[in-house]
Amino acid sequence: MSAHAWFVFAAYAISLLAIGGAALAILIDHRALKAALARLPDDDEETPA
Repeated sequence: MSAHAWFVFAAYAISLLAIGGAALAILIDHRALKAALARLPDDDEETPA
């Protein structure tokens, strides 16, 4: 492989890791927020406007 091909491969690998890490962080945060919302008490009473 030429030096250019290695550079392109490395750039794609780093990008994949960065985007994958961001997506994983979003999914973990979503699960945590969903669990926190599930722990909130249900308030079925009408709130005054």
